[in-house]
Amino acid sequence: MGYSALYLPDHFSDLPGPIAALMAAADATTKLRVGSLVFDNDYRHPVVLAKEAATLDLLSDGRLDLGLGAGWMTSDYEKAGIPLDSAGTRIERMEEGLQIIKGLMAGGSFSFTGKHYQIKDMEGTPLPVQRPHPPILLGGGGRRMLTLAAREANIVNVNYNLSAGRPGKEVAQTGVAAATEEKMRWIREAAGDRFEQLELGAYVYFANITEDRESLAEAFSHTLGLSTAELLEMPHLLVGTIDQIVADLQARRERYGMSYVIVPGDAADSFAPIAERLSGT
Repeated sequence: MGYSALYLPDHFSDLPGPIAALMAAADATTKLRVGSLVFDNDYRHPVVLAKEAATLDLLSDGRLDLGLGAGWMTSDYEKAGIPLDSAGTRIERMEEGLQIIKGLMAGGSFSFTGKHYQIKDMEGTPLPVQRPHPPILLGGGGRRMLTLAAREANIVNVNYNLSAGRPGKEVAQTGVAAATEEKMRWIREAAGDRFEQLELGAYVYFANITEDRESLAEAFSHTLGLSTAELLEMPHLLVGTIDQIVADLQARRERYGMSYVIVPGDAADSFAPIAERLSGT
């Protein structure tokens, strides 16, 4: 179809568990990359996740993209009985977790003493095929997460600001063009000399091929409290004909530098001509 990777989320929903499912996808293919969008650091100790991720990379012959997040969906925490700490604490803990994962994948004896984790003389096994580690995907919609992503990740995924813990009008408004441009400034400032090495992208929450995108966009705009123009400029939505969407994606690449676009699974068939047309360009 032209897609380069299959990503799975890490929520307590009716979707399959990502580790086993990603391995099944990798085993059924030869070139398709697989990845997490994203593993919640609070659901797995970083020593455990480092081992699972390295095993995935080894068994897929180096086709893993490792996405990691601090957790955001309040309902996951409430239903599972996992304490939901402040966003700052969760990000701080995830940052330590990322250091541990990178350290264990580097090879040799590794120790770490932080506020949340203490690791003593541990050797990470197995080692991943991709060295020093699989590409790291981090993202978010707030300055702290995007600053961390700019400094530590290979792939930076620009998102809504999800600090509210659940979808809503206020969350949607954090994804408009002006907010996205501000996020790109944060990334550029934090990345410094490594900015040109980053793969920049966004997750598209709604994707639909239609001959009448104005009507569809208008219906959505009323629901979200945005103008139709604001909605159509938002990098998290793609509606229109194939030609219109191709033009939108090219315009966003020029405007934001985004070339890594993630569409929902239920749009994979209809968006295949777009992936085929733009892949590698």
